[in-house]
Amino acid sequence: MPEDKEVTIYDIARRLNVSVATVSRALQDDPVVNKKTKKKIFDLAEEVGYRSNHFARNLRQKHTNTIGVIVPRLNSYFMSTIIAGMENILNSSGFNLIISQSSESVKKEIANARTLFNNRVDGLLVSLSYDTEDLQHFDPFFKKNIPVIFFDRVEEHDSSTSILIDNYQAGYEATHHLAEQGCRRIVHITAKTKRNAYVDRLRGYRQALADHGLPFKEEYVITNNLSLEAGSQAAEIIRNMNPMPDGIFAANDNCAVGTMLPLKNAAFRIPEDMAVVGFNNDPVSRVVEPNLTTIDYPGYEMGEVTARHLIDHLNRTASIQTTNRIILRSELCIRDSSRKLG
Repeated sequence: MPEDKEVTIYDIARRLNVSVATVSRALQDDPVVNKKTKKKIFDLAEEVGYRSNHFARNLRQKHTNTIGVIVPRLNSYFMSTIIAGMENILNSSGFNLIISQSSESVKKEIANARTLFNNRVDGLLVSLSYDTEDLQHFDPFFKKNIPVIFFDRVEEHDSSTSILIDNYQAGYEATHHLAEQGCRRIVHITAKTKRNAYVDRLRGYRQALADHGLPFKEEYVITNNLSLEAGSQAAEIIRNMNPMPDGIFAANDNCAVGTMLPLKNAAFRIPEDMAVVGFNNDPVSRVVEPNLTTIDYPGYEMGEVTARHLIDHLNRTASIQTTNRIILRSELCIRDSSRKLG
């Protein structure tokens, strides 16, 4: 056979002088085919490099056993723990995961959704990009009753479920803690506030300020992409403020650490001069000195819960329409970066 020709069950049947049906049954390990014939078929299939066309067979069965996932960034410890949780559940249930990255671009998110739809995934798991404003690009899934579940960064939709934490409460607790430690001028570093996570954390921040009798100032809200480098730039902005802030609540740990390091290099004492709280409980929070106070966000659990809910829906044991929102717990982990008192 020519090297570039894909080997088919017809080629194997012709070589062994058996029926195509016999080859097909043997390759599916059907006990109807006797062991001697089955061994000949398997041996030849391996010799000639036969590859089973799972895709065609799955199309006939109207499922592909694949699940699509779209995440904003793959270079995120938090997002990688979510994916690990998903894979643990999905792989043990016989599903494969196709992972795509929007790189915080709605245009790429739209392209990813189209590709996954055309690949006939059985379900879709999505954490939205910073600049996604509507969900029209998921309409093909909704129209075909292909389940879509949003996690972490979500948008409400009647045909979908959202799985997240109470970001308002987490933002409130982080800011409340800083105020309890004596901070009176608290900066909040956040991302574009189109996304639920950052909108709600900002609302929690504002409410905690109000409850402690502290004024909200627009200049104390710094918006960036929450990277390590953005944290360093935020530190420069903070150093030029007058009066100088005495507390920082950053919406993720990378940005919090990126802010802490240049401040320490500029002889700021943490937490005495500047108390700092992050978000996510990434490993970097326990490496930086002093260790970073942060919100423990259960990424692995979120991945598992998201995957289980999708499988339950595919198995018709749960309805997305009747479970539109699942809230997971989060917890403030107090460490030395913010512990001024007691």
